[in-house]
Formats: sequence, C-alpha cells, structure tokens
Amino acid sequence: MRQRIIVCPLIENEGAYLLCKMPGDRGVFPGQWALSGGGLEPGENITEGLLREIREELGAGLVIEAVQPWTFRDDVRTKSYPDGTTEQVYMIYLIFDCKAANRNVAINDEFEDFAWVLPGHF
Repeated sequence: MRQRIIVCPLIENEGAYLLCKMPGDRGVFPGQWALSGGGLEPGENITEGLLREIREELGAGLVIEAVQPWTFRDDVRTKSYPDGTTEQVYMIYLIFDCKAANRNVAINDEFEDFAWVLPGHF
C-alpha cells in the first residue's frame, strides 16, 4: 500500500474558515466539503509544501500571514481516479492553522466550489 504525507491548511480570515468542495467523481473525499491540501513532493520541507499547495489549489492572490502546526491524524483511504480505477492509500495528515490576510481565492480544477464559513454555520 502506498503512503502519502498530506499537508492541509485550516485557513481563517475574519473569523471564517475556508472549505473546498471536492469533485464527486474522484479523489479520497469525493463530493465532500473539506480542507484544501495535498502531498509533499520529494525533497520538499513541510512549510514549503503547504505554501505550494495553497498557491496551486487556491491561487497566488490568497495571502497567508501566519502558519502554525495544529494537529495530525492518519487513516487508510480509497482514492478514486477519473478512469474509474481505485487505490488504497495510507495517508498521514499534517494540519496547520493558517491566518489569511484576504479572501482572494481562485480555486483550480481540483475543486468544484469554495466557501468561507463561520464556525457553527455549516
């Protein structure tokens, strides 16, 4: 079974948190609202990988002011691919508390939608 280290930003701005809606036909959380993030690349440190993932998935206009390690967890997920194949992956999630200076989000094709959500309102 393949293993992946995943960096996930919990991004906050003015009391609201950024959630992204995953596509219904692929990924490890199909159709669900979740945090953005992705796997570390070979030779990349954790902070570099986190900031790269934010840029790639949420756009260069989103300014992150602060990054603080928050928590971690792991599980085995079934990843679905657009061609219908699946794969079991052991995933280690490193979750970071991130403060954004703005809400300038431009999602890439890894998501269907995004929302800034106040705690208790989702």
